[in-house]
Amino acid sequence: MAEAMKQTVSSMLKGIERYNPDNLPTLEKYVEIQSRENAYDLEANLAVLKLYQFNPQSFNVNITCQILLKALTNFPHTDFILCKCLLNEKQLALESITQIMYLGDILEQCDFQLFWTIVSTKPELIQKITGFFDSIRKFVCHVVGITYQRIERSHLSELLGDVDDITLKHWVRKYGWHEDGNLVFIANQDENIKTKNINEKIDFESVGAIMASCR
Repeated sequence: MAEAMKQTVSSMLKGIERYNPDNLPTLEKYVEIQSRENAYDLEANLAVLKLYQFNPQSFNVNITCQILLKALTNFPHTDFILCKCLLNEKQLALESITQIMYLGDILEQCDFQLFWTIVSTKPELIQKITGFFDSIRKFVCHVVGITYQRIERSHLSELLGDVDDITLKHWVRKYGWHEDGNLVFIANQDENIKTKNINEKIDFESVGAIMASCR
C-alpha cells in the first residue's frame, strides 16, 4: 500500500501543487501508512511540515510526531534536523514534540543506554512506528562499527537495548562481526584507513609565466 500511495503522492509534490493545502489529508494519510508499514518518504514528510507552516490552523501534532520519529529512524542522516527546522517555537514547546527532541539529542550524542531507558518509560510515544527499535539498532551498529575494534558482548547488548542472546547474535551476524568468548570483534580500524595518492600536474607554460614574473 505504501508503494502504491507513493505514486499518488509524487504527483502532489510537483510544482505549485506541493503547496496546495487540499493535499494535506492525503499526505497525512501517507505519513500514517509509512508508520504502519515501516516505509519512509522524507520528501513527502517535509512537504507536510511545510504545509503546516503555511497553514498553522491545520497543524496536527500526532502526524508531526510520527514524522519526527520516522526521521529518527534514519540516523545518522540529517533528516531529523531538516524536520526540526520547519517547526516554530510554539510547536517545539509541545510536550510530545519536546520528548522526541530530547530523544534526538540523546541519539546525536550516541548515549544509547540513556536512550533505551527513556524510551522504555514512554512506550506510547513510539507505539505507532513499526520497526522503530530495529531502525535505531541499525544506527547503533553503524556507530559501533566505526568506533570499536572489539567490544564486550554484555556492553554491546546494552547498547542495543539490553537484547537477549539470540537477538545479539542476529545483529553480530548481520554486520559480519565475530564472537570469541565474551568479546565481539568488530574490525581493525587501522585497515579501514585508506591512503590516497594526490597527483599535481603543472605544465611548462604555467611555470614559465611564474619564472618570468620573478625576473
